[in-house]
Amino acid sequence: MPTAARLKVLAIAYACNPNRGSEEGVGWGWVRAIASRHEVDVITAEFHRDDIERARTAGDESLRRVRFHYVPERSWHYRPNRIWTFIENTPLKPMMNLAYSGWQVDAYRLACRLRADIPFDLVHLITYVGFRFPGRFWRMDIPLVWGPIGGLENTSWRFLPLMGPAGAFYYGGRNVYNSLQILFLPGPRRSFAKASGSIIAATEGIRREIRRRYGRQSEIICEIGPPSEIAEIPIAREPREPLRLVWSGQHQPGKALPLLLRALARLDRSVDWRLTVLGVGRRTVSWKWLARRLGIGERCSWPGWIPRDKAVGEMMRSHVMVITSLKDLTSTVLLEALAAGLPVVCPDSCGFSNVITADCGIKLPVESPGRFIAGLADALRRLAADENERRRLAAGALRRIRDFSWEGKAAAIDGIYRKAVK
Repeated sequence: MPTAARLKVLAIAYACNPNRGSEEGVGWGWVRAIASRHEVDVITAEFHRDDIERARTAGDESLRRVRFHYVPERSWHYRPNRIWTFIENTPLKPMMNLAYSGWQVDAYRLACRLRADIPFDLVHLITYVGFRFPGRFWRMDIPLVWGPIGGLENTSWRFLPLMGPAGAFYYGGRNVYNSLQILFLPGPRRSFAKASGSIIAATEGIRREIRRRYGRQSEIICEIGPPSEIAEIPIAREPREPLRLVWSGQHQPGKALPLLLRALARLDRSVDWRLTVLGVGRRTVSWKWLARRLGIGERCSWPGWIPRDKAVGEMMRSHVMVITSLKDLTSTVLLEALAAGLPVVCPDSCGFSNVITADCGIKLPVESPGRFIAGLADALRRLAADENERRRLAAGALRRIRDFSWEGKAAAIDGIYRKAVK
């Protein structure tokens, strides 16, 4: 096959939407990256139809070689509305998994019908990125590419007490449930076997787990891409200006904001700082109470949920992004921070390990809560005292963000496809 030949790709992307972030943004970005080099038929959820068709009508050139097929919505299919979002964050989450599996069954049937009419070269399962439910696409008579894959890593047991009783119960239960699924679910094993040589891991930690648990090699491609807005130069911190910190995320136990609050409480009063906490959630009230109890409430602001453009504006006015999440792949806010020219202080785990280097941020070992808090306090103390170092890291952030371009992902995906069809 000529090197430049375009392949016919069948992409499975339940989550795929041009107007949303998180998993929907992942699906949309990957479809566009694939379409830059190949012809793509996408199977996705019906409730994305209106947003996708509006984007197509707007004349997005990247969609010229894409055809979308929508799985008809059924009452038992999962969709991220208020009811299902509530269920997802409770012990009833297995109901959501079953509902998503129901959607996959219908998606597989649609894929087989399309395959009967179109000579696809391969099928690529993109979203959801979790390993648990690869569906039945391993049964198709064409090569399977699977990824980016996440969800294989457990939350550190040592950090569960910091999440409160409900958070500790949820994430502890998830660890047990996750481990049992890795051991006993047949679908992932069959899919890893079929996709062997064409497996994409979202992070280095996921790659290690795939090798350890399933004996398969994989390639790492970060699941998210950079935002469209990239700062030209990083913001400078003026003399006697406080160090402006920003934290962003859903206010739920796994995001672990108390680690940052306790670290800030350790700083001497001579260290001048201000913290902006973006986002809302069920832990907002208790986190505000903790900040007051630690004596740092007056230095913290809580804008709540604000539109994305205003949230990015808050980042652009800040000097350092702090991430404390203990359960993530590569959060969108991480690349948004680099694009804003912000040094990032974060755990040396999850997707943060792959993205942050010594030239754009500070990674802290996740060994115990006490050591992490002490390391975080020390890192912030150093950045507050050394503006030259902070500016060096800020400049490095703007260089680093360019390593995660969608063009680069498209080239990497193309290489995987070429190997798969051989």
